[in-house]
Amino acid sequence: MTVFDATFRKISLAVALAASPMIVAGCASGGGSDVDVLALAAQTEPPEVLYNQGLANLDGGRLSEAAAKFQAIDRQHPYSEWARKALVMRAFTSYRGGEYEEAINSSKRYLSLYPGTEEAAYAQYIIGLSYWRQIPDITRDQTDAGRTAQAMRAVVEEYPNSPYVEDARSKLRIARDQLAGKELQVGRYYQERGEYAAAINRFKNVVDVYPESRQVEEALARLTESYLAMGLVQEARASASVLGQNYPDSQWYQDTYALLQNAG
Repeated sequence: MTVFDATFRKISLAVALAASPMIVAGCASGGGSDVDVLALAAQTEPPEVLYNQGLANLDGGRLSEAAAKFQAIDRQHPYSEWARKALVMRAFTSYRGGEYEEAINSSKRYLSLYPGTEEAAYAQYIIGLSYWRQIPDITRDQTDAGRTAQAMRAVVEEYPNSPYVEDARSKLRIARDQLAGKELQVGRYYQERGEYAAAINRFKNVVDVYPESRQVEEALARLTESYLAMGLVQEARASASVLGQNYPDSQWYQDTYALLQNAG
């Protein structure tokens, strides 16, 4: 069981124990016919009943029904403790169902209303995970990678004692590596077209902004190539020196060293 799932269990169990002992286990009538979930949710019911119905639907994989129950609590019993718990569970349900924008919106609403509560770290983590799931391959726009990094950094910095910090740090590193990879790709594009000044700016961004990324090694090598192509020998030697000091055994350094030798 992951930390993410364990937290879901913790939140749902804590609220269920505080509720009425009766747990409604299903949403079907005795005859087995389907019940209009929206009609049920529109009725005014005790919040603990709606909450337990939501949990039962969630456990049964009926995510849309679960979301409807949690939403009904917010509508019928606004600003109650049950509404607070239901809001974070609605965010979780939306994330599980792949409705990432809804998960992000619910989590942001939770943080705006209840920033100092125990589940605030969980809501922030859901935001990061929702952006994380939408990161495309390196050839496409990396806006979601940037948003992932921002959201996961907030988990690390604002909730340093939460159980999500370790995974948030891991996803933060990967998201930043993705951003560095995009910079490197654009730099290669300019380099291949002889637009060396633009390429140098991109390669320097990799080195300066993402120094912990896996892309730095190649960026330093390509910086050296681009500087030499522009006749900037001293700058080429400087970037090659940094490459050699940090990656002395890499093939990128061997190739760069040979390039400098050939250039005299």
